[in-house]
Amino acid sequence: MRVIIVGCGRVGATLATQLAAEGHDVRLVDRRTEAHRLLPPGFPGAFHTGDGFSRSVLEAAGIDRTDAFVAVTSGDSSNIVSARTAKETYRVPIVLARIHDPRRADIYRELGIPTVSSVRWAVNRIHQMLLHRHLSPELSFGSGETVVVRSRLPAYLTGRPLTEFDVDGEIRVVEITRGSRSLLPAHGVLAEPGDLVTFAVTATALGRLRGFLDKELGT
Repeated sequence: MRVIIVGCGRVGATLATQLAAEGHDVRLVDRRTEAHRLLPPGFPGAFHTGDGFSRSVLEAAGIDRTDAFVAVTSGDSSNIVSARTAKETYRVPIVLARIHDPRRADIYRELGIPTVSSVRWAVNRIHQMLLHRHLSPELSFGSGETVVVRSRLPAYLTGRPLTEFDVDGEIRVVEITRGSRSLLPAHGVLAEPGDLVTFAVTATALGRLRGFLDKELGT
């Protein structure tokens, strides 16, 4: 996959290094020539100096044959202009952008551009670590609004239908590991001792899930 990353700060350089190590064709764009110093020695990708919304710079980076475009500069305005150029002018299939002000997320959403907000993700992650220590997220979506967590069911829940833990729009049991086997929670399946259950849960409902489990897990 060919990927253009606009912004060679810590996020852009780290992402570029990881993608290049996985064998992807990575092209970086940054207005600061010295930004390439954040890349490791021998970095196999290309580095282009210039604005991420400059057509001449983007075309030099090969945007007409690019599979994905990621805007991760330090400025929200630069990111949105770059992302819109990639999406609307060059029809890049996958366009992602980083935002620093979560209040601007609606602007990107209306344009059909998925966003990552470092502020919102950090707040959600710290909140989870402070208040839900035994519910460590294994996977998160969006900016951390929805997470996947796994927990061993306490003994007092044995015999209860697993679908009883579902709360519409907040909590969903998505998988049970029982012994060495994994199964999906069909209707009527009862909890057994030692079940390891995978939940999809909104970040705001972690406290509610915790209430199901805390009687024996403690806080």
